[in-house]
Amino acid sequence: MSRKDWLEYIVTQEDAGMTVEQIVRQKMNVSGRMLQRLTRSKGILLNRKQPFLKREVKVGDEVAVRVVEKQAAPDHGKPAGIESTAMPVITFPPIEILFEDDHLLIANKPAGMMVHPLKPEQNDTLVHALAALFQQKGESTRVHPVHRLDKETTGAILIAKSSYGHQLADRLLREGGIHREYLAVVMGCVESDRGTIDAPIGRDPKHPTKSRVTERGDAAVTHYAVKDRTEDMSLVRVWLETGRTHQIRVHFQYLGHPLAGDTLYEGKRGLMRRQALHASVLTFQHPLTKEEIRVEAPLPPDMQRLIQAEFHQEARQD
Repeated sequence: MSRKDWLEYIVTQEDAGMTVEQIVRQKMNVSGRMLQRLTRSKGILLNRKQPFLKREVKVGDEVAVRVVEKQAAPDHGKPAGIESTAMPVITFPPIEILFEDDHLLIANKPAGMMVHPLKPEQNDTLVHALAALFQQKGESTRVHPVHRLDKETTGAILIAKSSYGHQLADRLLREGGIHREYLAVVMGCVESDRGTIDAPIGRDPKHPTKSRVTERGDAAVTHYAVKDRTEDMSLVRVWLETGRTHQIRVHFQYLGHPLAGDTLYEGKRGLMRRQALHASVLTFQHPLTKEEIRVEAPLPPDMQRLIQAEFHQEARQD
């Protein structure tokens, strides 16, 4: 077996007497759903042999779980991990990879690209582009987005390369272990140097693609710090406690300072033909290696031009 496709755990004195299933669930953090998949696909080994899950382990035993799914080589024109039929060959824009290991990847998403398809016929998303990239390298890797970015928002997005990596990264996200920072240009002069917007967000019943602040919505908390300001615009650093749909865009409209270029939420177009929002920094402890990961995504040219024109400065993200 390929060692990089498996995660191994050596049983300690403290673990002795536990069952294989308990080791996999409690020590290796495998969810119940993934345990079922691994069992069906023979993805659990005890000392390199197929075990009974209720078998007790002893000190020094090696328990291994497959963390990279076995897959057939993808068909021509059908990227690995995408359930699609008769998928045409598409030329995707270059996707900058900011970080990658055997389990996770961070991409710098361009503007105008959805993260994943909403309809079966969609095949020009970030998921498709990354799957095609893996296919070109001869790798059969499934693509699992851990969080979302709006179609016109650029910047760092975390992708899991296996179901196991996705399960761990998703748990890290839900527990608040992934710190996401954004850079935004908003309309008007934001007076407070720092602030917190704590206002629940829900769907706008009058507009199918919009969200709004409403008492009946889900809790949403946005923090910000002003980096620069003029009479017409403010450059703000933003970080989130929650991840509601359009959260930053909705909250700054609610504050009276919609994002530049964001016509859906009353922002005005000028140099920006989309919302001036960029996912600039992603920080977390790697759920498998425990390494501290901090990645900065370079600003796209349109936001660089806007910042230089409005604030007469080179765009910096710190």
